[in-house]
Amino acid sequence: MDLEKYIGVVPDFPKKGISFKDVSPLLRDKDAFKEAIDRLAEIAGQYDFDTFVGAEARGFAFGAALALKMGKGFVMARKSGKLPGKTIAYTYTLEYGSATLEVSEGAFEKGKRALLIDDLLATGGTFLAMKELVKKAGGEPLACLAVIALEELHGEEAIGLPCHHLLLLSDSH
Repeated sequence: MDLEKYIGVVPDFPKKGISFKDVSPLLRDKDAFKEAIDRLAEIAGQYDFDTFVGAEARGFAFGAALALKMGKGFVMARKSGKLPGKTIAYTYTLEYGSATLEVSEGAFEKGKRALLIDDLLATGGTFLAMKELVKKAGGEPLACLAVIALEELHGEEAIGLPCHHLLLLSDSH
């Protein structure tokens, strides 16, 4: 199945010059979504790990589905101020601004191994934030999984972990 045909492209969003890759059509189509999860699970199966960590919000959809399919746990990396209780935070730069992700204190037992998941790997900022959150919380980040990687941005170079993706797309289309 050609998953690329299920990726929408929104030019000049969230700001001029950015070509937003929309996974909503993929999530809406049960066959395409299942295919993406099956392919991501095949990649994840190469690793000995305990849990997935997904970034809000689209990383939740892929991470929770993968966790259920593979019998693993799932930790939500939430936007700042969305989690109750004590949290661990990391602020990072995006290609169009900055953001903060948080996990609950105690989200990881010391040494628990995690795979990081999101819909898109661009500059690597979100994955780097998840990596640092896992480490600060006592876990061990192993690798990154994305549905899409943007080839011109080379975000994997900023992360320092193995990175895997299903689609390699140009930032301009």
